[in-house]
Amino acid sequence: MPIDAARPYDPDNIFAKILRGEIPSNKVYEDAHALAFHDINPQAPRHILVIPKGAYVSWDDFAAKGSDAEIAGFVRAVGQVARDAGMVEPGYRLLANIGQDAHQEVPHLHVHIFAGRPLGPMLVR
Repeated sequence: MPIDAARPYDPDNIFAKILRGEIPSNKVYEDAHALAFHDINPQAPRHILVIPKGAYVSWDDFAAKGSDAEIAGFVRAVGQVARDAGMVEPGYRLLANIGQDAHQEVPHLHVHIFAGRPLGPMLVR
């Protein structure tokens, strides 16, 4: 069920549990600011999730409350993950869902990186 991106952070969400090591993940990258792992329900041949290590509900929450170091570190991590995975050519797509209308399902900021096939138009009308 989509969530309200303005609600308080839930420390028991699945990504918080992954960060604490309570739930395993197929990790591909980790640094001081981010963790990246393969999506368990991939929507493209290659589908990686990147999450900040801080407790942020959405991109809006992160942009408003994250430190400059967290924001720069997270954005750089997303780029590094895509480069390390060999996604730069022929290309990849980034997606961050924020709130109910965008169908955000986990109340922890996460960026999807999709690749591995032509991904089609941005939105289906």
